[in-house]
Amino acid sequence: MIGSLRGTLIDRCRDEVLVEVGGPDGGTGYRVLVAPATSLGLGAVGDVVRVHVHHHVREDAQTLYGFLTAEDRRTFEVLLSAHGVGPALAMAILTTLPPAELRRALATNDVDALCAVPGVGKKTAARLMLDLSSKLAAEVDLDELVPAAPGANAGAQADVREALMGMGFAADEVRRVMADLPDSGDAGELLRVALQRLAAA
Repeated sequence: MIGSLRGTLIDRCRDEVLVEVGGPDGGTGYRVLVAPATSLGLGAVGDVVRVHVHHHVREDAQTLYGFLTAEDRRTFEVLLSAHGVGPALAMAILTTLPPAELRRALATNDVDALCAVPGVGKKTAARLMLDLSSKLAAEVDLDELVPAAPGANAGAQADVREALMGMGFAADEVRRVMADLPDSGDAGELLRVALQRLAAA
């Protein structure tokens, strides 16, 4: 599997670059799909560049996806592991939300930020929140997304309802998914269950 390329930038367009790897008399040119920001960030045609690469293999094709940093590539691969996310959607997410902004959106449960990605609606965003919180457990903690109870009688269900409403879900959606949730227990776990139900609806 190809993990990176170092060579001369021979050509580029908005979403693809051609990197020639080999000796001074020429070598092999690799076509690499990239986000527009990556294409611009690599430098000028003729420069020696390094591209971090995800080598995507299917039965009918092999495609290289290129990134400026190893973190970008790792985030892309985490996105691919989420349910229903293919390379095109993963690239669209990273084009809209670079890794730091994506982590910030997850940490603050900013569903609107994910909905800004072309092709991502509220239900898909909720599912991504759930999937990525478990895959990036060291960086995202659902417990931190639930507001502290304002009083002893508020209960875990009230905390979860407030969190879901803050994420932009309609009152009837919240009422439906919370119909049989207990009013006690771990609020973070109850939020996880509610998000699972919203994503499956």
